Amino acid sequence: MNDWSWLVPLPVVLPLSGAGLTLALYRRPRVQRIVSVTVLVAVLVSAATLAVLADRGPLVAEMGSWATPVGISLVADRLSTLMLTVSAVVVLCVLVYSLAQDQGAGEESAPTSIYHPTYLVLVAGVANAFLSGDLFNVYVGFEILLAASYVLLTLGGSRERLRAGSIYVVVAIVSSFLFLAAIAAVYAATGTLNLAHLAQRLPQIDPGVRLTLQVMLLVAFAIKAAVFPLSAWLPDSYPTAPAPVTAVFAGLLTKVGIYAMIRTQSLLFPGGAVDTVLMWAALATMLVGILGAVAQDDIKRLLSFTLVSHIGFMVFGIALSTHAGWTAAIYYVVHHITVQTALFLVTGLMERYGGTLSLSRLGGLARLSPVVAVLFFVPAMNLAGIPPMSGFLGKLGLLQAGVANGTPLAWTLVVGSVVTSLLTLYALVKAWNKAFWQTPPEPLPAGPVPPGMIGATGALVTASLALTVFAGPLYAYTGRAAQALADRTPYIQAVLPEGDRGTGRSAHLASSPGGAG
Repeated sequence: MNDWSWLVPLPVVLPLSGAGLTLALYRRPRVQRIVSVTVLVAVLVSAATLAVLADRGPLVAEMGSWATPVGISLVADRLSTLMLTVSAVVVLCVLVYSLAQDQGAGEESAPTSIYHPTYLVLVAGVANAFLSGDLFNVYVGFEILLAASYVLLTLGGSRERLRAGSIYVVVAIVSSFLFLAAIAAVYAATGTLNLAHLAQRLPQIDPGVRLTLQVMLLVAFAIKAAVFPLSAWLPDSYPTAPAPVTAVFAGLLTKVGIYAMIRTQSLLFPGGAVDTVLMWAALATMLVGILGAVAQDDIKRLLSFTLVSHIGFMVFGIALSTHAGWTAAIYYVVHHITVQTALFLVTGLMERYGGTLSLSRLGGLARLSPVVAVLFFVPAMNLAGIPPMSGFLGKLGLLQAGVANGTPLAWTLVVGSVVTSLLTLYALVKAWNKAFWQTPPEPLPAGPVPPGMIGATGALVTASLALTVFAGPLYAYTGRAAQALADRTPYIQAVLPEGDRGTGRSAHLASSPGGAG
C-alpha cells in the first residue's frame, strides 16, 4: 500500500463527518456554516494533493481491511482526482454563495439546519462515485448523492418544487433500478464487481453477454447524464430549485454519469462495440438540446437545455474511443462543470435584481449592475466557444479528434458540433440582449444583492478563466489521464494483488502514443 494511500478516503470521510457534526449543531447555524466551509476547504486541499500524487501513479486504499478484489477499493488516479478537484472548487464556491443569502438555500422558508448536512452528504456521494474502484460502490455513491439531491431539490416545499422533485425522484429510481439490475447481471456473469478484476474477466465471457452488460450500464448512466432520448426530465426538474442548488446540480450531477461512462467504456469495455450508437446519441443530444434552448423565455430553462446540449459534446469524445477524443472530452468536462455552475449562479444574481427570470420581463440589468453583466457575459461566451476561451479549446480538441477519425459519421458530428456552438452563441446573445440591454416593460424591483453572492460568483468565473490561462498544463494532464485510460495496466496493477493480475493493456486505440503515461 502506498504511503500516501491514507489520503484517498478523505474526500469521502471529511464531508460525511461534517454532515454528522452539522446535524448535531442544528440549533447553531453560525457554527454549522463554519464547519461546512472548513470541511470543504479541507476536501479541496486533499483533492488537489491527490491530483498531484496521482500523476505519478494510482493510489489505492482498501476499505475495512478486506483485500482486493473481495473488499472495496478506493482508487485515486489522474481522472478521478481531476474530477474531485474541480468538483471541490465548485461546491466550495456554491456554498459561500448560499451562505451570503438570507438562508442557506436562498429563501426564508428553506430549513437551514437541514441544508448544511444534506449538502455535505451530496459532496460525499460525488466523491465516493469518483473514487470507487468497485461497481457496487459506484452505485452506493450515486444513491448517496441522489438521496441528498431529493432533499435539496424540494427545499422550501412549494408546489412547483414538489412537482419537479417528484419527476426527478421517479427518473432517479428508474435509473437506479436499471443500474442495480446491471450490477446483478455483471456479478452473475463474472463473479466479481471490482473494476480492475472485471477488466480481466469480462473479455473471457460470451461476446453477446458482454454487449448486453455494456448496454445495460450505458442506459443507466445515460439517464443520469441526461443523454437524449433520456434527457426530458432535466429541464423540468432543475429550474425550480434555489439558485445555488440548481448550480451544483447542473455543474456536477450529470457529470458523475459522464464520468461513469468514461470509466466503464475505457476500463471494462474497450474496443468500441457501441461507438456508433453513442455517436448518434451525441448528435441528437447536441441538436435537440440546443433547439430547446433557443425556444426558451426563462433563463434557467434556457441554461438547462444548453446543459443537455453540451452533454452531447462529452459523449462525442467518449464515442470516438481515441486518445485525442478522451483527452478533449475530459478537458471539456472540467470546463463545463465550472462554466455551467457559474452561469446558474449568475441567474440567482439576475433574479435578485430583476425579480424574475423571464427574458420578456427583464431588461436594463446592465445599468443596474455592470458587474453582473460582466459575470454573465464571460461564462456565456465561454460556453458558446468563443476563442481563446476554454470552451473553444475543448471544442477544438473534439473537432480535431473527429476529423482524425475520418468516418462519415464523425464528420457529421463535427458539423453538428459547429452548428450547436453557433446556436448556443445565438441563444446566449439573445438572453444577454434581452436581460441586460432592452428596456423592461415594467420597472424592476432591484432588490439588494449581498456582496458575498457576487464575490463567490466572481471567484468561479475567475476559475473558469484560469482554465484558459493554464490550458497547456491542464490539457497535458488530461492527455496523460486519457493515456492511462488507454493503457489499463497501471490501474489494474495498482488495485489487484500480484497473483490476480493479468494483462490489462487495451490495444484498440491505434491513434494513442505508446507508454503508460
